Amino acid sequence: MATIIIIGAGLGGMSAAYELKAELGKQHDVPLVNDKPDFEFNPSNPWIAVRWRERKDISLPIEPHVKKKGIRFIHAALTGLQPLEQQIRLSDGQHLHYDFLVLCTGPALAFEEVQGAGPTAGGTASVCTLSHAEECLHSVNGLLDEPGPVIVGAMPGASCFGPAYEYAFILDRHLRDKKVRKDVPMTFVTSEPYIGHLGLNGVGDSKGMLESELRMRDMQWICNARTVAARDGVMTVEELDEDGNVKRTHSLPYKHAMMLPAFAGISPLRGLEGLVNPRGFVIVDEHQRNPVFPQIYAAGVCIAIPPQHKTPVPTGVPKTGYMIEAMVRTLSHNIKAELDGQPPVTRAVWNAICLADMGDTGAAFVAMPQIPPRNVAWFKKGKWVHLAKIAFEKYFLLKMQVGDTEPIYEKLMLKYLGIDKTR
Repeated sequence: MATIIIIGAGLGGMSAAYELKAELGKQHDVPLVNDKPDFEFNPSNPWIAVRWRERKDISLPIEPHVKKKGIRFIHAALTGLQPLEQQIRLSDGQHLHYDFLVLCTGPALAFEEVQGAGPTAGGTASVCTLSHAEECLHSVNGLLDEPGPVIVGAMPGASCFGPAYEYAFILDRHLRDKKVRKDVPMTFVTSEPYIGHLGLNGVGDSKGMLESELRMRDMQWICNARTVAARDGVMTVEELDEDGNVKRTHSLPYKHAMMLPAFAGISPLRGLEGLVNPRGFVIVDEHQRNPVFPQIYAAGVCIAIPPQHKTPVPTGVPKTGYMIEAMVRTLSHNIKAELDGQPPVTRAVWNAICLADMGDTGAAFVAMPQIPPRNVAWFKKGKWVHLAKIAFEKYFLLKMQVGDTEPIYEKLMLKYLGIDKTR
């Protein structure tokens, strides 16, 4: 019997646990390790911040659901990894040996890279985690009581821009519903070189469409924005030119600010030469396998993907749900092949699908492949996206409850968007 340990129970880790157990059956052990007892559907976090959802609506306990599939759940955090010995150390004191290790840890949130940023320092709010979104709700409620300027956006090095746009549009809708929008000037501050870049050099007409949406909602914006500090209700932002020189320095007062941070690898992985890059992201080949430690596979936000285009302010590459789904399916097939004595041959195709809610409408994009040049670059807007995201949330939570291994993003693309995945 082989032991295949999965670290992390987010979108990637939960999917990997279900898929590997389905592939490998009872003859192999597939423990799932997570530092929280619950699965949290993070794409819905912006709704939490305006109380369109509550914790119970977008989370579920992990153990009772994975146990039904014969998956052993360990509620503990990873504190150490010895890749040469093929051992991990956990916060509960356990030392576990693995035959294969699957890292789906998600990122560390690097708020410390901007002075005063983040919920702990108190300078900015966040919707990166469910707990952060709940804290953000308190700040939004304070804004309703005492309206004032709002800043939303992404800090230098950020790689996940979609939730910033979502939050800006959702908050705009919420403030209009509460009849206070007229008293709340809003500014979108982003490290992207242009609106709609998204860390992907744009998708279709994402630039024109998102600029239009910001204009219609009376939001100003600053691109190539290097956020320097956020404290005492003032955000210091250096706006750079195309050559990376400071063009203008802004001191922006705010009553409420939600800024997405840069990501990094989690601390137990940092500095492991050959496994991670300088920011702690796991290095993988086309098979989702680390080239130095081939017993280690990885998927999701924790993997290293270098930016394809240099930007004046650093921007990272997002890892979207469809892309993560493809990574998980790839590593599941390859681990099964290795256990059967065969070489890993399955390669991940990194495509992107995103459904972004905009309060009363929405925007959807498909990028195939995710990094340009592309065979498909599709970007659409409509009320149907808002409704589709609600349906997707419910379907995905059900998938996590029952352990369904059907590739949900492929189904969405083929059945509802009418796009052939082979293009």
